[in-house]
Amino acid sequence: MKLTGGVVHNLGWAYGTINPLLLNRLFMRNILNCMCGDKYRDWAPLVLRVATGLIFAMHGWQKLQGGIPFVAGFLGQLGFPSPELFAILLIAAELGGGILLILGLYTHWVAKILAFVALVAFATVHMKNGFFMASGGYEYIMLLFAASFSLMITGPGKWSLDKKMKK
Repeated sequence: MKLTGGVVHNLGWAYGTINPLLLNRLFMRNILNCMCGDKYRDWAPLVLRVATGLIFAMHGWQKLQGGIPFVAGFLGQLGFPSPELFAILLIAAELGGGILLILGLYTHWVAKILAFVALVAFATVHMKNGFFMASGGYEYIMLLFAASFSLMITGPGKWSLDKKMKK
């Protein structure tokens, strides 16, 4: 067995010539000594922005496809005043905000608005259903809030229109 560049050669697993504990130790050493934080630090905000933005945009698109009257009816059942107005605002926030988040444009303000949307959804829809998403709980919306809050605080990252506009 030979280790070069983090790759184990001549494993010989079928012949029983490798010690599984040694193999595990070699791979764990590579994982624990990973320098990916240094090499890929600029990718983290991009990945978080695109994933979070895509989820919000798709939820907004789904609501738009259902129609404003449908969304307004749902919001009316939750006790929102002027449910038609709030339906339009919700669709605009999720769909438009999601797209802007993907682009990294006005990230701080968009993330702040989407964090607020997530908090309202948490309080009005999900909290009473417990933690797990399978029962309509808040685990998913809590993660969307955390992602939005993180982007609001840390910013859009290197690859964003916000950064391009500052140059």
